[in-house]
Amino acid sequence: LKTGEIPELLNLTSPETLVDIHREYINAGSDIVYANTFGANRYKLEECSHGVEEIITAAIKNAKKACEGSSALVALDIGPIGKLLEPTGELTFEEAYDIFKEQIIAGSRAGADLIVFETMTDLYELKAGVLAARENSSLPILCTMTFEQNMRTFTGCSVSAMALTLSGLGVKAIGVNCSLGPKELKPVIEELSQWTRLPIII
Repeated sequence: LKTGEIPELLNLTSPETLVDIHREYINAGSDIVYANTFGANRYKLEECSHGVEEIITAAIKNAKKACEGSSALVALDIGPIGKLLEPTGELTFEEAYDIFKEQIIAGSRAGADLIVFETMTDLYELKAGVLAARENSSLPILCTMTFEQNMRTFTGCSVSAMALTLSGLGVKAIGVNCSLGPKELKPVIEELSQWTRLPIII
């Protein structure tokens, strides 16, 4: 990628590069590969000449191609929208839900095996995403949030609030990603294990 380029456009411009990267993970033992769809939402793509469905469909196709001959699964990978929700920002819960819904329907149609929400900091935004996934697909849902050393996310979500909310919403696994290294994340994981019986992702 060159500086300023949209990573998700590589699904269309350099598909073989992405297939090769996915295969590296599968050859290393990965059971799940994340499609290159992290920022493929209408807000982040609004100045792009390609739409959400086109990019997500290509991304899932590339990941599926890499998985041929293996038992690896393909995840529709969904990151934060890129705008803060009310009251901190201007995005309403309903608008967030609709943005996620568009991604989820596209990913489901394209043949994703599961949905992963990752690098989330706002539990309210994540709730919108999980509800959109639950109500517009039958795919399993995995969620990871990003915690700081103060045991909270950037928007102030605690480990216990994440665990209890997401467990109540019926996701299949929860955990953490990004921000800190293994040593710093150890207390976060210890806390999380006290609040959930779900499989934990690190």
